[in-house]
Amino acid sequence: MLGTVNTYRKVIALTGPLLPVFSFFARLPVAMSQFGSVLLVAETSGSLATAGIVGGTLSAGQVLFGPVLGRLADRHGQRPVVLGAAVVNAVATGTLVAGALGGLDTVPLAAIGAVTGASVPLIGPLARTRSVALAHRAGAGEDVIGAVHSLEGTMDEVSFVIGPALVGVAALAAHPAVALGGAAALVAVFGTAFALHPTAAVTAGGPAPERPKGERRSRPAGVVYSVRGSLFLQGAMFGGLQAGIASLTERLEVSGQAGIVYASNGVVSAVVGLALGALPARFGLRLRWRAATGAAVLLSVPLLFTGSLWGLYVIVTVLGVAVAPHLITAFALTERHVEPARLAESMAFAASSLVAGQASALALSGRMAEWHGPSGAFAVAVGAASLSFVLALVTRVPAGRTQTVTASVPDPRSRTREPGDAQGADARGVDAQGAGGRGAGTPAAGTPAAGSGYAGR
Repeated sequence: MLGTVNTYRKVIALTGPLLPVFSFFARLPVAMSQFGSVLLVAETSGSLATAGIVGGTLSAGQVLFGPVLGRLADRHGQRPVVLGAAVVNAVATGTLVAGALGGLDTVPLAAIGAVTGASVPLIGPLARTRSVALAHRAGAGEDVIGAVHSLEGTMDEVSFVIGPALVGVAALAAHPAVALGGAAALVAVFGTAFALHPTAAVTAGGPAPERPKGERRSRPAGVVYSVRGSLFLQGAMFGGLQAGIASLTERLEVSGQAGIVYASNGVVSAVVGLALGALPARFGLRLRWRAATGAAVLLSVPLLFTGSLWGLYVIVTVLGVAVAPHLITAFALTERHVEPARLAESMAFAASSLVAGQASALALSGRMAEWHGPSGAFAVAVGAASLSFVLALVTRVPAGRTQTVTASVPDPRSRTREPGDAQGADARGVDAQGAGGRGAGTPAAGTPAAGSGYAGR
């Protein structure tokens, strides 16, 4: 235990004590905006359908434009991209609040929601990319690399537990508009602080690597596409879980417990994610991927047979054990098998896959809950977990990295640094770990809104 604590101290020494603080608070708006927008529009319009449409366009904006922002960060550096996105996102969120309170029609509200989602500043993926670059620059060992990503994953999970809770408290104490207004302020303040932190210099960006004339740009390894599929299915599992929890708690006449039940899954996942920093490197990524997805299948099957609130609490809480290992391993595999110059873009693609899976599954699982009760929605979650396990079994995972590129990454605190000479993380042979997060809220069964975030849950 003491060794694990010392490893995390090394991580903080790499990033500085303020970067994790800035990145954590800058993640909260992502966890708040989806749930908050659904609650706000439902209350101001009186229509769950309108709320679902607005929430859906918010998710669609993030899914479609997240990779674009990631590519821009790879090319031009994180600082200008995050600064621009944070400003646009804060303004768009504020406009969404004003439009909902002013009684705007569905179409303009949906358009504003799309801009809000498209401008999410990707703090999670970019913080992970930056931390990996810092660790590589320092020549950190595998234990530190693993702890970096376990810490990032834990902050993701904690933010997606606290975010919806803040929205719920604000809605009960005042109005959902207060929660979204707070989200706009957080992204403006802490998104800007994250962008301006000196460590942004290690991801200053640069042009794409030159290739011989006629040579095509290399594509990510096949395992990367399989990982994206696995993350899509993980998102679908989240969607089925949300709809099933909402349906069962409504049947038991304890709808107010739905958010707490879902949050219990995130709390356990966060704890396990933090503990993964101590997992020995001999447990390779292929083994972790298969073990995590297999555990998700075994631990989700009891959902099909539960009918009590306490049984639901136990099953959903224990299921959290399988969440963080899968997300951490998926992002680790992404980091290992893509070019360093495309790391932010690839992380964004992985995160968008998670959000897309949840958005797609929520509509289906809501219908299944209407037709077959809670077990119908839970069947979507179990089916998605099973397909993810099969994908992990059949995908060939190379033993090492697909390429070895040595990148010169400067110390962001160096006074002799030349502008623009920093490149992203190098590709040393390190068995790194990555982490993902989850989207916010538990919408009513049948609502087509998905949990948002750089990774939906």
